[in-house]
Amino acid sequence: MAIDFKNRFIMLDGGMGTMLQEAGMTPDETSAQFGLRCPQVLTNIHNKYVDAGSDILYASTFSINGRKLDKLGKSLQEAVDIVIDAALESKKRATEKYGREVYVALDIGPIGELLEPMGTLAFEDAYETFAELVRAAKDKVDLVSVETMTDLYEVKAAVLAVKENSDLPVIVSMSFEANGRTFTGTSLEAMALTLTGLGVDAMGINCSLGPEEIYPMIMELSSYTDIPVFAKPNAGLPDPNTGEYAMNAEDFAGQMSRYITSGINILGGCCGTTPDFIAGLKKAADENELGETTAQVKPLRVCSGNTVVTVDHVTVIGERINPTGKKRLKQALIDEDYDYILSQAIEQIDAGAEILDVNVGVPKLDDVKMLPRVVKKLQSITGLPLQIDSGNPEAIEAALRVYNGKAIVNSVNGELKVMENILPIVKKYGAAVVGLTLDENGIPAKAEERFAIAERILAKCLEYGIPKEDVIIDCLTLTVSAQQKEVVETLKALRMVKEKLGLKTALGVSNISFGLPVRPIVNRTFLTMAMECGLDLPIINPNSEDMMSSIFAFHVLHNIDENSVKFIERYGNMEVTGTTISAKSSNNSTQSTKNSGEHDVFYTIEKGMNNETVAQVMKLLETNDEMTVVNSHLIPALDRIGQGFEKGTIFLPQMLQAAQAAQAGFDVIKKRLAESGEKQVSQGPIIIATVKGDIHDIGKNIVKVIMENYGFEMIDLGKDVAPETILEVVLEKDIKMVGLSALMTTTLKAMEDTIKLVREHRPDCKFFVGGAVVTADYAEKIGADFYCKDAMKSVEAAQEVFNGQV
Repeated sequence: MAIDFKNRFIMLDGGMGTMLQEAGMTPDETSAQFGLRCPQVLTNIHNKYVDAGSDILYASTFSINGRKLDKLGKSLQEAVDIVIDAALESKKRATEKYGREVYVALDIGPIGELLEPMGTLAFEDAYETFAELVRAAKDKVDLVSVETMTDLYEVKAAVLAVKENSDLPVIVSMSFEANGRTFTGTSLEAMALTLTGLGVDAMGINCSLGPEEIYPMIMELSSYTDIPVFAKPNAGLPDPNTGEYAMNAEDFAGQMSRYITSGINILGGCCGTTPDFIAGLKKAADENELGETTAQVKPLRVCSGNTVVTVDHVTVIGERINPTGKKRLKQALIDEDYDYILSQAIEQIDAGAEILDVNVGVPKLDDVKMLPRVVKKLQSITGLPLQIDSGNPEAIEAALRVYNGKAIVNSVNGELKVMENILPIVKKYGAAVVGLTLDENGIPAKAEERFAIAERILAKCLEYGIPKEDVIIDCLTLTVSAQQKEVVETLKALRMVKEKLGLKTALGVSNISFGLPVRPIVNRTFLTMAMECGLDLPIINPNSEDMMSSIFAFHVLHNIDENSVKFIERYGNMEVTGTTISAKSSNNSTQSTKNSGEHDVFYTIEKGMNNETVAQVMKLLETNDEMTVVNSHLIPALDRIGQGFEKGTIFLPQMLQAAQAAQAGFDVIKKRLAESGEKQVSQGPIIIATVKGDIHDIGKNIVKVIMENYGFEMIDLGKDVAPETILEVVLEKDIKMVGLSALMTTTLKAMEDTIKLVREHRPDCKFFVGGAVVTADYAEKIGADFYCKDAMKSVEAAQEVFNGQV
């Protein structure tokens, strides 16, 4: 059944949790438990949304999946059938009562566990969890909604599960914070690039914020994609004291009217909204003319989960993770020495690479297994986009599947069989692709012949539905010492592709100088000539300052780097020794590394390098005692990471990787102290728990990890923890401080009750509280000592308590 998401107005439904609470759901129940116990209540709620004008009903499957069955008392199939059948009753009623088609969506929410590298849940396991749910529901529903997501990687697992296990349309919405990023750091543009490439039917924003806050975000999102976008805002922000949301139905409809006139044709509501809100929104849709949205025409863009690179300048692709001619890297791949492989990535990032090429082509090495492993490892330490470099379609697909974002595939060529094997994979995963101007007859000598192959590649890409802006042509660099006449043909072909086809271009630049002395002179000269002919993506070693300085100077001379800002930033304190240029770095740890040739512990923690951190801590212990290393090196390194996180220059994945590296250093200290019989490093014990009735613990788990790295002994009581349990542990272990988390307005009362109960027995016990629905005012009202909006604020609060400041 085709649903027209583009050419008509579609009314979604409103909040389900809000309605379930009104219908008698207890604080101890999840929406899934209540729905399974009272399916007729679900049907009644769906009926009210149909009466209000909803075209799509979200079945109450949001918190149902195979990893949460222990508390449902049903098999997955039984649970899915009961809940979806409740929605189907309303669908049938809509036809009978109103004579109109209403669609039922399988509603997929987050699994509730962090995916690797932030957590322990493997991408493959997340995929299977979603796939199992889709298979159970696909014959009953009309579409799938993946909603309230904060991790783009989890979204990808869900979308692939839908597409590979059904023929259903899929719409996706993520939840953004006021800074325009999700909890894990995903930007609107990264979301748009990735989901457009994966071929979802519509994308949008739901939950977290109200209509006023979401409006500029939804308009920005619509500028990045030609796929329909939608919004399901909350009814403003909740009042923690009452649990009620700020807006009434009339105010909500008033603010949503501008969505309609701005061209957003799919709308609904989330937390705090009711059928009255949807009826008001339907009235606004009937009274206002639907406007138009226009996606901005943009050049090639690629992304990771949190970093977008727009190729509107000469964009460096780092070539060092390619074993061709590199014995040390080849052996590292054979030995699975990931530390060395990752070190090559980090060095290129520090040198200025914006994209990293990844090639694992070693004879007898299983690249189908090795390439995705390396991709996963790289994603754990960098946010740079990757270029998947292989001629093996199976290896390419294995790598693209686990890649978080929009990658580049390097490469196809003009041979029909090669294109037919690889381009469908490129299309499926929404990647960009490099096309080499060669075919079964080899590399043509003349520019015109290479251009003809480029035309064939472009035509075939368009045939497969790959956008023109995602096609990159490599006119191939030939060795000047052997094929001197062909060098000008490469440059001529490059210019033709750029001017006549309007495509982005790439070249493996250093191939030019094989067999010649003083190769850097030839390389940098050829690079400059190629850039002048239209080269966009040089594949080079960014550690070569000769090459990088040519690019920075080119940007200045072509007015790409306005006011020479980036050139001055890099070379403003330039040092020249002979013919060698030492570039200034804006990163203190990187600068010391470049000058000394050795990574210090600040650098290794910042980059998430576990083994190197261990090595640096061991070295520091040669001349320092354990507590000096902790207080003068490990803690300050974590402080620097925390400052970056609070400023928005470092995101959650990088912060957690840094925390793991720091933990590796702390483990060395703990082992040394244990062997010497000295007292272990500990700032003191702290209880941390998610309050009674609340089953969300991702934020709590992140706080735990970060605080453990600061030396606090974290006693994690888990989720859905009763006040009496927390009191028991406080008294038993003489606890000085407790951290409480809540994500649901319905469980805030349990937070207040916990503090009250513990204070009756231990009035000096300190509390810090946090969670999506907690505010500073509410924290003060319930008697909490600290409101902590994130992990670093929790650290600061604990430091105050254990340093005797409060």
